[in-house]
Amino acid sequence: MSFPGATSGRRVVVTGLGFITPIGTDRASVSAHLREGRHGLEPIAFWGNHEIPIKVAGTVKGFTVDSIHWRDWQWPSQFEIPRETLRGLAPHGVYAFCAVSQALAHAGLSTDQIAGDAGTGLYCASAGSAMMLHQNLALMHAANGLRGNPLGVVSSIAGTLNFNLAAHFRIRGAACGFASACASSSHALGYACDALRLGRLDRAIVVGAEDLNGETLVPFSAMRALSPQADPRAASRPFDAARDGFVGAGGAVAMIVETAEAADARGARPLAEIAGWGEAADGYSVATSHPEGVGLQLAMRRALAEADVAPEAVDWVCAHATSTPVGDKAEALALRALFGTRSGRPLVSSTKALTGHPLSLAGVMEAAFCVLGIDEGFVPGNPHLVVPDIACEGLELPRASVATAPRVVLNNSSGFGGSNVCHVLRAAG
Repeated sequence: MSFPGATSGRRVVVTGLGFITPIGTDRASVSAHLREGRHGLEPIAFWGNHEIPIKVAGTVKGFTVDSIHWRDWQWPSQFEIPRETLRGLAPHGVYAFCAVSQALAHAGLSTDQIAGDAGTGLYCASAGSAMMLHQNLALMHAANGLRGNPLGVVSSIAGTLNFNLAAHFRIRGAACGFASACASSSHALGYACDALRLGRLDRAIVVGAEDLNGETLVPFSAMRALSPQADPRAASRPFDAARDGFVGAGGAVAMIVETAEAADARGARPLAEIAGWGEAADGYSVATSHPEGVGLQLAMRRALAEADVAPEAVDWVCAHATSTPVGDKAEALALRALFGTRSGRPLVSSTKALTGHPLSLAGVMEAAFCVLGIDEGFVPGNPHLVVPDIACEGLELPRASVATAPRVVLNNSSGFGGSNVCHVLRAAG
């Protein structure tokens, strides 16, 4: 076990991934969807109301967690969730539990190895469960405050993942949650990496998760942030001139990050290295990005500086681009400002064309996609892009995936309030 202040600047590597996503619930299926440009969006009608202007969503196949009663929930048989743990979970907690279990197995770590280990931390991101909160408060009001769900708080508020997962896996090193909207899990990953580099921890589990239900997504419709399109290819089309909003999604992704020394000591194979990260704020609007992406540009520059990487060394940018008119344009302008008009600019793509936008899960999910691209030698394309927005002029936006191994990748995230995060990932060798 390393102690605070004992060392600094240690390398951080990724040794395990867990996927519960709209494009697959294991590494092989996720990789195949990314390579082939196959989306995981399906028709949906929340509460059976077809008049709600949300026609498609990024659904999680093989899971049934629509009920407010945990006894009704179902999930793939390879995952075992104890009853005492299940009772305190939200729907996205089920996704998260399965993603963490999968990531630990992928990393070659048993639950006994991390239980009670002061060198292992847990960093989580979710918005909580609006559905569970609504139902628990309705129960309380119906009883005039005299009755309520004893696990209503821990199953519904924003800390539900860290509460439940830390208790189940007996995490001792650290357990905390992040709530910066769509940048949340990128913040979780960044601060986990800091803890490892500073010698506070030897490894960390980073997980982001979101419910997929009407309580989570329909409020975004009132903001006019969601696409009303019924055709998935027209609904989620980042950077396209005709884009008209994002497509909501649910799921969970978990990542095991370790110091290179800890991974080497147990013979684990690094999949990629997280070389640095940066964050910055727009200071502009409560809900929309700065029109020129000033905060995101600063976050990217800070990430590159921490990683000691020049912009011309970047091979691929995994863009945050959600398919909203304002957000995609702001990111495109930030990328143009950073990379200029030189030849050999990095490839730029947004995997949200395939997954939809899973809110606070997006950052760690796309960081995991970056790891797949680095480890397996490919860059996902922009399969729903037809006519790029004029703001994208000069950006390299491949329609199909490219069979090239990116050595240096930027992963961008942006959230409400102008919260921007960028991670630099590179080949572990």
